[in-house]
Amino acid sequence: MKNSNAIILLLSLLLLSCSRAYDVRPSGEGTFRPAAVFPDYREVTVPCNIAPLNFYYTDAGGSRFVTRFSCDGLSYTLRGRDAVWKEKAWKKLLEAAKGSDIQVVSSYRTASGPVSFQWSVHVSADPIDGYLTYRLIEPGFEVWDDLEILERNLENFDTRAISDWRNTGNKCMNCHIHSQGRGDLSMFYIRGEGGGAILNRGGALRKLTLRDSAMISSTVYGEIHPGGRWGVFSTNKIIPAMHSAAFKRMEVYDSASDLCVADFDGNRMLTFPAYAREDVFETFPVFSADGNSVYYCASGAARLPVGLEQMRYSLVRVPFDPETGELGGPADTLWSGPAHHASVCHPKASPDGRWLLFTVAGYGTFPINHRECDLYLMDLATGEAFPLDEVNSDKSDTYHSWSSSSKWFVFASKRGDGLYGKPYFIHVAPDGSTTKPFLLPQRDPHFYDNMLRSFNVPDLGDAPVGFDAVETGRILRDVPSEQFD
Repeated sequence: MKNSNAIILLLSLLLLSCSRAYDVRPSGEGTFRPAAVFPDYREVTVPCNIAPLNFYYTDAGGSRFVTRFSCDGLSYTLRGRDAVWKEKAWKKLLEAAKGSDIQVVSSYRTASGPVSFQWSVHVSADPIDGYLTYRLIEPGFEVWDDLEILERNLENFDTRAISDWRNTGNKCMNCHIHSQGRGDLSMFYIRGEGGGAILNRGGALRKLTLRDSAMISSTVYGEIHPGGRWGVFSTNKIIPAMHSAAFKRMEVYDSASDLCVADFDGNRMLTFPAYAREDVFETFPVFSADGNSVYYCASGAARLPVGLEQMRYSLVRVPFDPETGELGGPADTLWSGPAHHASVCHPKASPDGRWLLFTVAGYGTFPINHRECDLYLMDLATGEAFPLDEVNSDKSDTYHSWSSSSKWFVFASKRGDGLYGKPYFIHVAPDGSTTKPFLLPQRDPHFYDNMLRSFNVPDLGDAPVGFDAVETGRILRDVPSEQFD
């Protein structure tokens, strides 16, 4: 009887916890910051080619919602709790407002009386790259399922899969990255038996095994050189671990990591003793805008896992020779992790060579579960680095990508519920000042209230990649992996 009572009590607690789990995202509170509209597009700056900013009013007790938009003698009125645009009308309004503001007046009725407020949307004359790729993944810890990498047209709501579980036998796949926003130069990984690095050059796909006998593992993090011949990568032994503290989730760390270079034309890997030392961990390498340098993150080795919170990575730059593929030396520390009592992750150079965007967390290399994780911007002309206070939230902000014009970037943020990453966009002015983040628009304004997967590593491209999930599946099944040595 005692056992039966215990089981009933346990089931009751589980049901209660499930109920609370569903209650953490009530309608209209997708950011946990009460706002009159969701997504909160008030006082944002958007590109002149963005899809309609559909939203809904969050006041559940309201009625007779009216929204009036006007600019330069042009005006539109939308009625109802859901403000949903016809694309033709939205594009006409965007064109009229280019370089200026759309004025908005919201009004509705409540039991206590009428409500009315004004706001605006600034329409930048700077367009954004037309395409965004991202991986959709459940925010789990031990298992994954039904993964897909999608490409979204940012000028409308068209979305298509460039790799998905249906065409890959439900294999694990890692995120798709462009080289400086180029749709014709990109890559991603399909892991497991028969997989490899999928390289896209001009829409032609190759499946590559980027490993030789001198490397501690296959390539993990990296980037393609602007010229297309080279790729710079880290090779990592990655350890996942669960925290014992209730307020922390999963931690991922390296037990070893080195740098290497892939020659895509010569089918060979280049390794370097200076960047394969056991006493230094190197990771997250990327190229400079001109391709003559490599930025990466480096930390002294520590006894792991007990010393994990002492692993503070610095931002480092080293010369790269685009003729030979050699990493030179000595390395130059641009931002010291130990000196700032913090750790650098995910450096990304703007294609114009002016800025370096990176993530700063308390320690380690897995900021996605670090609430303290913020975005920093470095002026490469002066070496000054500063946190983007207008952009950062009280949750993880990371996995960023520049537009090819260097005037916009996108990043994944867990602001709000702390669990689901969503893509936000920022405009960067010539002086480095930034705008209020705005959330990727969706056709259904309630989309994010019902989405139970994270947008992982959003990456901007100036054109479609030229292949789809069916072609990816064919390459995976029918094409042997090219071996690198």
